[in-house]
Amino acid sequence: MSVVVGYLPTREGKQGISSAIDEAQGRGTPLIIVVSEKSTPSDQERQARDEDLHRIIGQAQDVGVATHVEVLSERRDVADDLIAVAGEHNADVIVIGLRRRSPVGKLILGSNAQRILLDAPCPVLAVKPARPA
Repeated sequence: MSVVVGYLPTREGKQGISSAIDEAQGRGTPLIIVVSEKSTPSDQERQARDEDLHRIIGQAQDVGVATHVEVLSERRDVADDLIAVAGEHNADVIVIGLRRRSPVGKLILGSNAQRILLDAPCPVLAVKPARPA
């Protein structure tokens, strides 16, 4: 059993990871961070990502959460990657970060989020970052 979350260096992605750490801590399960690479990142992009992941792993370890990072290169897309990893690891939950939308935008959920919600082999926890002050 585990908690699965995708890595995105956005506000929504950071909220998803923070919530996933809390969820894994509360459940007493490991955290699996999925990094989907659609293309080969530059050395600078890879270094920035690895530094960010190192910081995230440190935060998780500080609260007693074991963390595993899976980097998936040119495999599928983000939604398929999260669904596949959740299935492979018999995940308890997938955590996704959602962005805030306008009233019209609320009629249409993002395609990746919608696919994860509909096709996930386990429950999905969708979180939004706090509104900027």
